[in-house]
Amino acid sequence: MTRQSLIIAILAALAVTGCTSSQPFYLHERDDLAHYLDQATTIEFPDVYQTRLDEVEQALPPITLSNPEFQQSWELSLQEALHTALHNSKVIRNLGSVTPFGFADGLTGRTVGSTTVYDPAIFETDPQAGIEAALSNFDAEFTTSIFWQKTDRPQNVNSTSIGFIPFFYQQDQGQFEAAISKQSAAGTRFTFRNQTIYDRNNRGFGRALPSDWYTAFELEVNQPLLRGNGTQYNRVPVLLARINTDVSLAQFESSVRNLVMDIENTYWDLYTAYRNLEASKIARDSAQATWKIAFEKFKGKVETAQAEAQSQEQYFFFRAQVETAWRDLMNVEARLRWLMGLTTTDGRIIRPSDEPVQARVEFDWQDIHEEALLRSTELRQQKWAIKRRELELIVARHQLLPEVNVVALYRWLGFGDDLVASDRRGSNFVTPGSMAWDELTEGNFQEVRLGLDFRPPRLGARREMAAVRNAQLQIARERARLEDMELNTTHLLTTAVRNLDYNRRQAQTHFNRWATAQKEVESATALYRAGKATLDLVLEAQRRRAQAQSDYYRALGEHTKSIADVHFRKGTLLTYNDIHLAEGPWPEKAYRDARERSRARSAGRYMDFGWIRPGFISKGPVNQELPAAEPQEQDTTWSEQGEPSPAARPGGNSQSVPEADPRSLEEAVELQRVNQEPLPVDPPNLQQHGLYEGLPN
Repeated sequence: MTRQSLIIAILAALAVTGCTSSQPFYLHERDDLAHYLDQATTIEFPDVYQTRLDEVEQALPPITLSNPEFQQSWELSLQEALHTALHNSKVIRNLGSVTPFGFADGLTGRTVGSTTVYDPAIFETDPQAGIEAALSNFDAEFTTSIFWQKTDRPQNVNSTSIGFIPFFYQQDQGQFEAAISKQSAAGTRFTFRNQTIYDRNNRGFGRALPSDWYTAFELEVNQPLLRGNGTQYNRVPVLLARINTDVSLAQFESSVRNLVMDIENTYWDLYTAYRNLEASKIARDSAQATWKIAFEKFKGKVETAQAEAQSQEQYFFFRAQVETAWRDLMNVEARLRWLMGLTTTDGRIIRPSDEPVQARVEFDWQDIHEEALLRSTELRQQKWAIKRRELELIVARHQLLPEVNVVALYRWLGFGDDLVASDRRGSNFVTPGSMAWDELTEGNFQEVRLGLDFRPPRLGARREMAAVRNAQLQIARERARLEDMELNTTHLLTTAVRNLDYNRRQAQTHFNRWATAQKEVESATALYRAGKATLDLVLEAQRRRAQAQSDYYRALGEHTKSIADVHFRKGTLLTYNDIHLAEGPWPEKAYRDARERSRARSAGRYMDFGWIRPGFISKGPVNQELPAAEPQEQDTTWSEQGEPSPAARPGGNSQSVPEADPRSLEEAVELQRVNQEPLPVDPPNLQQHGLYEGLPN
């Protein structure tokens, strides 16, 4: 087979192969494409395996009204809850109480946008926008190439030139090049290059040797004078990368702060749920006692049915409240468990061991207002955004400068019949037996090149001017956002302080209301026993007392949450809870590099262009310590305008009056399954419907 036939056969095979479908052929294939549609619409499961958490694997059946059993109570302080949550939080959880995100079912939106402990490090190591990626612009670059070329082509020559110029030009050429270059922080680019060329051709006229070797070492320096010059400009990508990292740290701090706030709110919500359950149980027991009194008082009389029905309705009303309070308590407890990263049920039930703040807490407005504007993480992020835009403006203005580069090159050359040999024959180029490497090392041939490269911006520089104007507008927008955020911060702080005062007064009012309602219940009960009051008066008094007790503890919990909210708004919540964030240590090499760069900066000089100088980027680390002046907790009594104080007990000297100190009721709130005594009802037909079975007392 001739060469032409072989080429034609190969081309035909490639054409046939390229035009033929690579899909398999099916006999009796259906026209409706059911096979492809079934495969395309099938929902597949990813082939990913990951060991589940013990908190997931060891989850027990939930505690319910029908199954209220648990092994023990877990007395948990707020600090323990925070420590556990931070220890178990690879993913920073939030309920949406202080963030724009909703809680939903805990899964919606959790896969995207959730903050994790890995986020700052991910931003730091981003291969495109991270600090190391920006510093890599100053890393040395090594490039190398090697080529071999064989030339065999006819030349357009006449008969009179055949003796001097060959009719067919034939050449064997090899070329090798290796270079290492590095850009300094000042913009200077240094390049060290080696080039070696082998050439053998049939142009014999005028050539002393049939082949020759060329090798050279070059040192090139390219120094920008305007555009691209100076550390002030060239360090901008590094500063931008550092700003991105600082923003990620601020976002992480915000997420941790939100988690702490959620835990605080949930912890006191759980405390309130326990107190609400206790108030409902007290009201239920009082209704049961009233039912018994009515039954005994009107036994055998016409009023028995009506009075007993009223008492029963009251009892079942409060019993429904007990069930609702129990349900709410379990839900809040589960919410706290989720925030702490615990299993939903482990045989224990969490009970808050801390008590809410009853003392008056006041803040100095000028101090907390200044703290809020200084320490808010959201404001810090926005200030970083302004600094980022300012650096972008510097870069945009820098592009208006013309490109003026000074180029200097120094070259050592060597020519020879051979590149290198085992022994020198003492011949120099162009003598046969000469060596290019010897010529190079002897320095017989040296070249120098100096030049100035000038490239002004495009006439009119419309793109560059537009970039400058855009950067200026970006700065104006970010500053406007900062002003609005500062105004919003002031309003939010004002609302937090106002709510603190309101909740304190609400706790005071509801406490006095509780004390008055207790006296009313005692008075109405005594009058009813003496036949001087109706049953309606007793039942209504019991309802008001139960509601006042529940409202008091709810307001007390809201008062404590308001204190945390003030710290949240003024940026000291983490410090308030003794939580500090810090970046991890550097590797040892980073410390050595930092020392070397410090020496270089102290000895370096730069050209000051004034209007393109970025100035200071950072004001130093964020102070995470509370100021010396702490808010004063005053043990003031709630006796304004003759109102009773918590220290005085509601109801005066009565022994049956509830305690003002919430801790006095703590032992009564024990969620354990007990057998409920049957009510004195005749006939006991209510138990046939299972109304008393399996309920927590």
